[in-house]
Amino acid sequence: MAVKSNEISNVIKEQIKAYSTKMEFIEAGTVTQVGDGIAQVYGLESAKSGELLEFPNGVQGMAQNLDEDSIGVIIMGSDAGIKEGDSVKLTGRMAEVPVGDGMLGRVVNALGEPIDDKGPIAADGHRLIESPAPTVIMRSEVNQPLQTGIKAIDSLVPIGKGQRELIIGDRETGKTAIGIDTIINQKNTGVHCVYVAIGQKASTVARIIKTLNEADAMDYTTVVVSTASDPAPLQYISPYAGTAIAEEWMNNGKDALIIYDDLSKHAVAYRSISLLLKRPPGREAYPGDVFYLHSRLLERAASMSEEHGGGTLTALPIVETQEGDISAYIPTNIISITDGQIYLESDLFNHGIRPAINPGLSVSRVGGSAQIPAMKKIAGPLRIEFAQYNELSVFSQFGTDLDKDTLARLEHGERIMEVLKQGQYKPMKVENQVLIFYALSQRHLTDIEVNRVLKFQNDFLRYVEKNHKDIQTEIRTTGLISDELAERIDQVIAKVKEQYNYS
Repeated sequence: MAVKSNEISNVIKEQIKAYSTKMEFIEAGTVTQVGDGIAQVYGLESAKSGELLEFPNGVQGMAQNLDEDSIGVIIMGSDAGIKEGDSVKLTGRMAEVPVGDGMLGRVVNALGEPIDDKGPIAADGHRLIESPAPTVIMRSEVNQPLQTGIKAIDSLVPIGKGQRELIIGDRETGKTAIGIDTIINQKNTGVHCVYVAIGQKASTVARIIKTLNEADAMDYTTVVVSTASDPAPLQYISPYAGTAIAEEWMNNGKDALIIYDDLSKHAVAYRSISLLLKRPPGREAYPGDVFYLHSRLLERAASMSEEHGGGTLTALPIVETQEGDISAYIPTNIISITDGQIYLESDLFNHGIRPAINPGLSVSRVGGSAQIPAMKKIAGPLRIEFAQYNELSVFSQFGTDLDKDTLARLEHGERIMEVLKQGQYKPMKVENQVLIFYALSQRHLTDIEVNRVLKFQNDFLRYVEKNHKDIQTEIRTTGLISDELAERIDQVIAKVKEQYNYS
């Protein structure tokens, strides 16, 4: 078959038209120094702070120091396969993590990659790990209670949705237990939870995940893990990654809770990165921007206004103190950023008072506006009575003769102390808390021996659950104790005392 010359010329003309001299340009730099998870890269003049870079072995890094002729890069993984002279490419992307309901029930690393052997994550999209905090105009007042299920917190230092409440204390005083109890208590409330483990032992994290699974709490929880064996850069970005995951739910009008366990280790990881990047050290060798490190993180927790979806993100950061020193650098920084703190004391813990919350040093700057009306009414006098008991108990140690009124206050205070005790991983519903605090406030426990108070609590609540469920329902739905309901509760208490021989 003969080929016509005009057909050939047409094909050549089309090819000439389609030909482009446009070249794909990728900016590349060169590794000049590497070690301890940090690389110095020469070149890459157009790199932005926080931008991701790619090394030849596929490991990514994040640009941190932008010097005149080089970049300080933190390596997000092992630096074993990176050597001097390697070329480094700009990716044009910032660090991001997958987000959406597909994250629920999953355990991921600081980069959002699954580490639970459950296959790939069905994400709704991706979010940058660093994003601006909502402005003042976008926020609304914190006035919805976030129930922790812990009597001492929900009555004396209540937490509201959108609040930042610090959990602070020495090691082994039950800080993590409060966070896990709070997550377990969010079951069937529609609150999505994120637990961020920063610099924890892998065995500790495994035990926490097991506890959440046993309580069926993993269904609405995401666990972000950067263990003590992970590089400092991954420990540094993990709380930001966890916040991005939780923010997605907040921005979609849902309620979210995030626990950072703990920010002391986060600050230490950032300090090691900063010193390796040769940034000037300040107090306790922390860099000058260590306050901004945590303020830009915690300010992302908010209660959004209705015009902006009405979602909430509640943050419970955990900080470890040394010998109860809350005036150290990192604790004072975070206390000044948060809306109150729950202070756990070693002495109380060692004396068998669990949770070991010191009501005198613990405070919630949201206060009664984050409580249901019934709890607010009962808990107001409770705090004052407990403070009076603490003062009088110190005074009574001197062995002076005490009048009847003082003795009555001391005995009532002992019963308050006993009621506030609670087992680990056993959160209590708010309606049950209101019932036992009502019995306490109305002096129904005065004739019960102190060592039988918790037994009475259990018998009383079990009796109400079995025979008077409508009382619990009324408190839960109305949030009030009417005069008529108070009479019925008084009658039930009398029956329980009679039936279980407390009279």
